[in-house]
Amino acid sequence: MDGTTNIIELKGIGEKSATAFGRLGIRDVDSLITMYPKYYLTYEDPKDVNEIEIGQRVSIFVRINSEVHIQYARRMKIVTCTAKDHTGTIMLVWYNMPYLKKQLHQGRDYIFTGTPIYKNGRITMEHPEIFTKEDYEVKQETLQPVYPLTSGLTNKLVSKAVAQTKDYIFHIPEYLPQNILDQYQPMEYHQAIWNIHFPESKEQLIKAKKRLIFDEFFIFIAAMHMITSGEDLKEEGYKIGVCKEAKELVKNLPYELTTAQKRALNEMAKDMASGKVMNRLVQGDVGSGKTILAVILLLMCAKAGYQGVLMAPTEVLAAQHYESFTELLESYDIKIALLTGSTKAKEKREKVITPTQISLEDCTMKNYYDIAIIGGGIGGLMTAYRITEKIKDGEVDIVIGTHAVIQDKVEYNKLALVITDEQHRFGVRQRESLSLKGEKPHVLVMSATPIPRTLAIILYGDLDVSIIDELPAERLPIKNCVVNTSYRPTAYRFIEKQVSQGRQVYIICPMVEESETMEGENVIQYAQMLRSQFAPSVRISYLHGKMKAADKQKVMDDFSEGKIDVLVSTTVVEVGVNVPNATVMMVENAERFGLAQLHQLRGRVGRGGYQSYCIFMTSSKKKETMQRLEVLNKSNDGFYIANEDLKLRGPGDFFGVRQSGMMDFVLADIYTNADIMKQAADA
Repeated sequence: MDGTTNIIELKGIGEKSATAFGRLGIRDVDSLITMYPKYYLTYEDPKDVNEIEIGQRVSIFVRINSEVHIQYARRMKIVTCTAKDHTGTIMLVWYNMPYLKKQLHQGRDYIFTGTPIYKNGRITMEHPEIFTKEDYEVKQETLQPVYPLTSGLTNKLVSKAVAQTKDYIFHIPEYLPQNILDQYQPMEYHQAIWNIHFPESKEQLIKAKKRLIFDEFFIFIAAMHMITSGEDLKEEGYKIGVCKEAKELVKNLPYELTTAQKRALNEMAKDMASGKVMNRLVQGDVGSGKTILAVILLLMCAKAGYQGVLMAPTEVLAAQHYESFTELLESYDIKIALLTGSTKAKEKREKVITPTQISLEDCTMKNYYDIAIIGGGIGGLMTAYRITEKIKDGEVDIVIGTHAVIQDKVEYNKLALVITDEQHRFGVRQRESLSLKGEKPHVLVMSATPIPRTLAIILYGDLDVSIIDELPAERLPIKNCVVNTSYRPTAYRFIEKQVSQGRQVYIICPMVEESETMEGENVIQYAQMLRSQFAPSVRISYLHGKMKAADKQKVMDDFSEGKIDVLVSTTVVEVGVNVPNATVMMVENAERFGLAQLHQLRGRVGRGGYQSYCIFMTSSKKKETMQRLEVLNKSNDGFYIANEDLKLRGPGDFFGVRQSGMMDFVLADIYTNADIMKQAADA
């Protein structure tokens, strides 16, 4: 066996299982052993019933104080009983497990482990694990890995498959240089891989994760240095000065640029006029006005006779950029193209529409921009055909799109400026692919994710950093509140009032589907529940990442056009949609998100002229949770929040999943693992 061995050769994996693994990208041994567990189930000391937190997995030591009943409903056999300790009583429920009636006995003590919920007015634990006191003490010494699964896979099957690779894992050679091993003394690589799947103890698991997190940072930072090392960093580049049209655009804006915007613009203009290649990160808080700076730079580039391209992380955001750029530059004779990846190649190549047949509104409504749109001149009339040929021939000045802009078939003509929006959404290779499309183009990456400057310098070591730390004066500060679930009816009435005034609302839930181990708000069920709470006139819809691209696009378009009043969504709206009419953001289970992500979500409101509000709903009563969320309550400054988040998170949760969702990391989190990232950068 080696790393390229097909997983179907492992015992217990047949065609169906291999197909299921394939849906997760697992096809050989190497990809199997690097499919790390999502988290680990630990068995803590049992708590009293009155210490239970709804939605938080817990173990309780109780005595069954009722008969064990079997009820029949909808072809199900439901086993129920009640249990109590000296502090309270809890209802226990199991479905289709009738044999438990003979195993559980009234008057005996057991330890039950599960996630409590409120059901029919009482605390209930459904399908808890059952232990004797002696069995539980043995269980406390173990860590149970929980893997990402798909239909046709079980946790047990994945675990058995990985176990068969032990001999191969322990023959994987060490690759880090000896001087780094001597200095940092990490766990050996093969030991780390084995212990990430089968930890001998909590201490060994922590050491294994630290080693693999170090490796992720080390490889990432090394790759960054390789891409832009040595002479390439400040090579001769296109010399582009500030043109009269750019000055005119700034002068004619309906607002004045902030001091921070002017400072960043001057830094970028100086870079581009120097004749050396610009490599710069512009980091600005949500709503700080980074996009207008991109417009100005791309206008300068076009008027100098070159092409510029902007790559956005989502089709929705790319389309919005296209529309705003077209409006801002319509009087400057600039040809702008929008290119995304959801349309078949044949359509991009062959679709021909004349200006008299289609308008900008039609393009947006019918998704024609997925083919490609070339705009220019006054009136917003569009022509969509053979987009790649137009780009190659230099008939397009500015290309806006998703990752489609880096496809092999897309060739540019004098590409002099590359702008990547929301940099952390793209991998190193994607950014490199885009910059290689031209002859040493200027590179600008923009991010609204507030990262403490010390971390930004490490992550973007190849880039100069500009910070926009000031919001436009006309922006009304968002009003925040952190509340527990008892506030929910009041929040609903407030939301209904905002809708009656013509405003729109986001409600964010952390999960799409129910999990066996974590009770989360389900967007589909939540949307259905809301319909029973609100008047029939309130238009409610939902959005989540597992929907088809076309369906997601339709929902986002409808919300943008005011056809939806309340949008129940997962964090898929974190980056992208710009709806100035949205004034309320309510986040359910706010304790499950990192502060930086909550701040990003909050940035979806407060984008218009209306007072906006953010409601952080939490079911947790932990002091640490409230302390974290209060940071958001006190401040709308993303950089302050990022630094506080870094302080509060401390040394990292090595038994759960990363929270920041940034870069291409599997285990690493730039906030909780900041200390390891600094070590890797030094190494």
